[in-house]
Amino acid sequence: MTQPEDRPGTLGEQRTGPDPERVRNQKEFREALNQLRGSKSYKDVGRASDDGSGGLSATTISTVLRMDALPSRDFVVRYLRGCKLSGADQQRWLRCWEILNSQPSAGRGRRWTLPVGGGRRRLRAVMVAGTALALAVGVGAWQLYERGQEEFREEHCGTSNPSLVTEADGECTGVTDGSDGAAVFGGDLKPVMTAIGAENQNVTEGGDYVTFAFLTPLTSKDANNLTVGQYVAELEGAYTAVAEENKKDSRPKIRLLVASMGSAQRHWERAVDQLVARKDSERLVAVVGMGLSQQETVDAARELSKADLPMVGDLITADGFDATGAVDGKGRIEGLTRVALSNSDQLKAISEQLPSGRRTAALVSTSVTPNGTRDLYTESLDKGFRRIEGLRKHLDDHSDFAFDPRGGPDAILPTISQNFCNTDKTIDTVYYAARVKYLPDFLDALTRRSCHAQHVTVITGSDAAALDPKTEALNDPASPITVLYASFPKAEQFRAPGSPGRGLYEAFAEAFTSPHHGQQFPAEHLTSSYWGIVAYDAVITAATALHNAAAHSSSPSSIPNHYAVRNELYALRNNAVAGASGHFGIDKNGNRTNTDTVTTVHRLGKPLPAVTRPGS
Repeated sequence: MTQPEDRPGTLGEQRTGPDPERVRNQKEFREALNQLRGSKSYKDVGRASDDGSGGLSATTISTVLRMDALPSRDFVVRYLRGCKLSGADQQRWLRCWEILNSQPSAGRGRRWTLPVGGGRRRLRAVMVAGTALALAVGVGAWQLYERGQEEFREEHCGTSNPSLVTEADGECTGVTDGSDGAAVFGGDLKPVMTAIGAENQNVTEGGDYVTFAFLTPLTSKDANNLTVGQYVAELEGAYTAVAEENKKDSRPKIRLLVASMGSAQRHWERAVDQLVARKDSERLVAVVGMGLSQQETVDAARELSKADLPMVGDLITADGFDATGAVDGKGRIEGLTRVALSNSDQLKAISEQLPSGRRTAALVSTSVTPNGTRDLYTESLDKGFRRIEGLRKHLDDHSDFAFDPRGGPDAILPTISQNFCNTDKTIDTVYYAARVKYLPDFLDALTRRSCHAQHVTVITGSDAAALDPKTEALNDPASPITVLYASFPKAEQFRAPGSPGRGLYEAFAEAFTSPHHGQQFPAEHLTSSYWGIVAYDAVITAATALHNAAAHSSSPSSIPNHYAVRNELYALRNNAVAGASGHFGIDKNGNRTNTDTVTTVHRLGKPLPAVTRPGS
């Protein structure tokens, strides 16, 4: 579409590039906008679009121009500015937009066509008439336009990014590179989102970069959320790893996308679809994080595997939730790796440290999330309690209680607790195969049972790391309770003299608490949760594979693709990864190696009796 020299009003001036007067529908409008940028990259256009009130991100531009809809006027204004058009030329494009937008269903996927009979003269007449009509309508039309823009922003988390969606409960889900505002996922994430946006801007300026996506349930407004707020430290740990890797004299650099599946991961499909769509255009070579051990995460992993995208899980602990796909028996999940300690690792460590003696253990479990989907973490714990000999031998078959969280844990847990007193056997141990979300209520119920003076030991998984040691039920002198769980070492254990991972942890902690583009992450986030550590380790694992792929490439300047990164992930043996938790590798099934060196049993509440009850 080239503007001829003899167009009226140009006095022989020649314009190159697409001509808005030849555009007939919204599809052609988007295509013309894409042609308009010429040799400029999306990043170049986005940077030039900022007039001080905020510019467009490359992600937003790419997404909008691919959508089957008329772009918003706000987007067009910023985009034209980014293409450095003169004021007069911008008006020509905006008049075209106004005509397209004035038709029914404009911007909603309907491909409306401008009249073509009579050629350019008729088109010009229509444009003049449209402009006159707009002027006649005046303030009313402008108010309608403003209302439309306001509605669009309300639907997209207060931004111009259609990849972000405001859900019915008000939380924001979707994908961003940090340029859409630091508070889109909540004020508590503002520091780390600010740092991510700034880091990404620095990295992409050089052009030699790839993209990692951090996929996780970031927001927690929903009552169904299971993360207990630990996601803040998780994203801070992930960012810290990216920033540290980008400081190294290695290539390519790493750009970080943040993809939120929302509370309870209910919107995983939208986030994953957006990531798959970006695989080629944004050099996406790895997805990190992945969420919790629940059905939604399995579904997400299988979709990403179909797209040949490698994954590094940070919180996935359910047994069989690896490349074997044994977790649901539906076949391998190629490309899936993880850095967490499996539930079997955790329960075996606890069984080996239990004092000798006879116990009578009850089992309290739930197998579904508040969404009603499978909770693979709790299912795995349940199986572990029944399978690991050091625990199974204590289990009382008559004290096996399951509950559905959708029925109200606060109502059923007191009933279950009282049943421990209504038996001819003394229940002194409880295997808790449920989420930490319900553990405070359960502990409180134990203090109110009629036999509350009987010491009880609660054994559970690493989810309990989020339990506050100051929880009242753990400090009730009239009701002695001990909680045992296994996870990574605490900060003071990592820092203790003789700790094999001391140097690596100290370096991570220093990097985590250092200023990040003017932002500071609270040091207590390192002690209140282990999520920052595993997120850091997951990103470092993906980055190690990336840089190995670049180093092993036959072309020193080539950018590794997702296939190369996936290949290198499964070759990370012999402690190839230097994470915050120490050195480790990845085995043939995608599991972390050398877990025995870091799996640590933790105790909350009262001291554990040396011998619970002598054998009879």
